[in-house]
Amino acid sequence: MTDSDKIQELIRISETRMIKCVFPDTTNHYNTLFGGTALNWMDEIAFITATRFCRKKIVTVSLDKTDFQRPIPAGTFADMHGKVIHVGNKSLKIQVQIFIEQMHTNQRELAVSGVFSMVALNENGKPTSVL
Repeated sequence: MTDSDKIQELIRISETRMIKCVFPDTTNHYNTLFGGTALNWMDEIAFITATRFCRKKIVTVSLDKTDFQRPIPAGTFADMHGKVIHVGNKSLKIQVQIFIEQMHTNQRELAVSGVFSMVALNENGKPTSVL
């Protein structure tokens, strides 16, 4: 197995999906999901995805452009997906998307997307290889 094949397999097996229900306690006065809550969920997905890729300590170092394309209303599902889109020496870029999924129909649409940069750390808290 080549290094490229190994990386592609790690990308495949580290893809992460999580679904949360948008309850009123996570919404603002417009009855839509708080942006900060969406970012918190996205960071969690990025962390899980990166950890599953390299099985090392991982920290978030930056969040690239995040697009809030649609509000996520209460009473819907937030279907979140994380995938490694770039593998560096000591860092990974994880694309995270949140889709709005209606509870009682098959309707689904992209609501939020962003790219998180994650760094692997060694036992001394210093950046280390992700592979």
